[in-house]
Amino acid sequence: MINTVAIMSPGDMGHSVGLELKKHGIDVITCLEGRSDRTKLLAARGGFRIVENFDQMVLEADLLLSIMVPSNAQQFAIQIAKSIDSTKGNLIFVDCNAISPKNSKNISDIITDAGGQYVDGGIIGNSPANGDTPRFYVSGPGGNSVLSLDGKGIAVKFIGDQIGQASGIKMCYAALTKGTNTLQVALLLMAEKMGLLDQLVEEFSSSQSNVLESMEKSIKKLPANAHRWIGEMQQIASTFEDFGLTSDFHKGAEKIYTLLNESQFGDETPETIDPDRTSLETIKLISKKL
Repeated sequence: MINTVAIMSPGDMGHSVGLELKKHGIDVITCLEGRSDRTKLLAARGGFRIVENFDQMVLEADLLLSIMVPSNAQQFAIQIAKSIDSTKGNLIFVDCNAISPKNSKNISDIITDAGGQYVDGGIIGNSPANGDTPRFYVSGPGGNSVLSLDGKGIAVKFIGDQIGQASGIKMCYAALTKGTNTLQVALLLMAEKMGLLDQLVEEFSSSQSNVLESMEKSIKKLPANAHRWIGEMQQIASTFEDFGLTSDFHKGAEKIYTLLNESQFGDETPETIDPDRTSLETIKLISKKL
């Protein structure tokens, strides 16, 4: 039985997942040492119980969900491995980050060498705070252990005994969704720079209305998350290379997310996005800075 779940860190996805688990009777904990004011605020909103340090978190948690930017995933695993080793805790460590299968296998070695149990994971879908039920794909020898969280505000899908299967699903899915978003941003910026944006949008409205509707919903939200997705594109590009395919698509996507992160909207968070600003207005304003 999973009674206590640690979540690192309580960001947009993490805090809302924690809130859902708490509603279903799970004791949800985190460590806020060195964390930002925003993270502390989100942990409070999620009703997290705060522990003092990683050692205490490892000792109290039955299972840990690592939900953070990909670039921090391995260093965090190293820190947790030290706590597992020093406390002799029997922690199930679930890496839910957008990392390559190769990287997941490296993190698995870090955790298991310290005496912990490792589960490969990948999240698909929006946070429960947005009305979605995110799918937590899991794989590896201990993947079945996460199934007890299924239906507690999240859907858990165990897809196999191999480390890398769950992270592989995430890489393939995000290659399409987040990769497509950057292609849309790039072509709209190009159209605006040529003075053709209004004409292009008119054409899309008649021949690609579903795509235009999707762009209008998504593009204005991208800068607030771009800092996270720069690293995700790097992981996807690396995965393509590992399997003998071109990484150029997502190296280009990385550059678009870098552009968005450095734009006038790059300091936004999911909580501070202007609800009245349209995606096309976002494109026009960013274009002026190019």
